[in-house]
Amino acid sequence: MPTYTLSRSQIVAMPLEECWSFFSNPANLTKITPPSLRFSVESELPHEVHAGLMILYTVSPLWNIPMTWLTEITQVRKPDYFVDEQRVGPYRIWHHEHFFRGLDGEHTEVRDLVHYVPPLGPLGTWLNTCVIRPQLRHIFDFREGRLAEMSSTRSRDSFA
Repeated sequence: MPTYTLSRSQIVAMPLEECWSFFSNPANLTKITPPSLRFSVESELPHEVHAGLMILYTVSPLWNIPMTWLTEITQVRKPDYFVDEQRVGPYRIWHHEHFFRGLDGEHTEVRDLVHYVPPLGPLGTWLNTCVIRPQLRHIFDFREGRLAEMSSTRSRDSFA
């Protein structure tokens, strides 16, 4: 089964520290996830990710069927990056790297690199083409729009 890669990059109008503060708070994931996924965090959460943190979600990516997704934050280097990996969930493998790079004191490049292997063996290749990749594009497009909206209309304290 092949490993697929999704890479996305976006410039957001906020300083690096503020951007890190938003993304490293796992509770904020619900703010940038499409409502159609019925995404819900089931774990108690700290205000900032740390290596070893396990986060339990419920999500309905297909046909409104709820699934449990457990991720572990495996690496953190504040304010540069953190990595989450699926421990239980819909993929055979899910490895998501989140990178942050301050540009000019007022803007930050946010880059995501996701490596994943779909479920269901050979059927997963078809699922990736027809369902998974389009769904991931939708999720990241939604996120990009929400981040642009939030960063262009924020007050100094409203983003984190």
